[in-house]
Amino acid sequence: MRCAIAVAVATVLASGAARATDRPAALRDVTFTQRLGEPVPLVVPFRDEAGRTVSLRDYTGKPILLVPAYYTCPMLCTLVLNGVVSALRAVPFDVGNELTVVTFSFDPRDDAAAAAGKKATYLAEYRRPGAEAGWHFLTGDPTSIGALTDAIGFHATWDEANRQYAHASGIVLLTPEGRITRYFFGVEFAPRDLRLAIVEASADRIGTLVDDLLLFCFHYDPATGRYSRLALGAVRAGGVLTLVALVTAIAWWIRRERPGGAVA
Repeated sequence: MRCAIAVAVATVLASGAARATDRPAALRDVTFTQRLGEPVPLVVPFRDEAGRTVSLRDYTGKPILLVPAYYTCPMLCTLVLNGVVSALRAVPFDVGNELTVVTFSFDPRDDAAAAAGKKATYLAEYRRPGAEAGWHFLTGDPTSIGALTDAIGFHATWDEANRQYAHASGIVLLTPEGRITRYFFGVEFAPRDLRLAIVEASADRIGTLVDDLLLFCFHYDPATGRYSRLALGAVRAGGVLTLVALVTAIAWWIRRERPGGAVA
């Protein structure tokens, strides 16, 4: 079975969180809660892509972009990593110089070989020298994974029927000392926002809460040939947003082309 992207809820913090009971059963315990200003555990052990025992303390000293993604995920984690590398290629800061990236698997069955394969793939996509020393792909046991996911408010659930995790998507930016400064949700990350957040993190400034449009990994049912009701709703919502954006852009250009209607 393949994973589909479903928008379970657009949770605008000002209006309060939507009820977990509004989601399908597989997603009711899936969360990604913002814990700004909180420290992450720096000393719990993980293994890097070479099988060496490491901890997040080894990577402090620069802002850390933390990417939760398990390496056998059939779709959503790949989209997150694609979005990360796309955004990083568009910012002036080099991974390994001004920034450290730590991708960690929340599946304890992933091993160093899987981590090494992912690292090779995304270093080739990033295409900047020196990144191999600054982008790390980690695996860990359930205790270490649980300590880190709890600290960043990330909770995934194992869907036994489909043999995959139900989880939300997003990335977390840490200060050089390992405190949470910013969340980015979804699978595409605006380079300008990421650049400014890195500058803030470098200065040890904690960001503000953001609206969390949570994208969840949910399954496609080959028996019925259908996606879940949530997934269909996400597609429809995406279509509406795209249409609104197009209409806005066309109106702006029409206004700009009219005599006396130039937009500054």
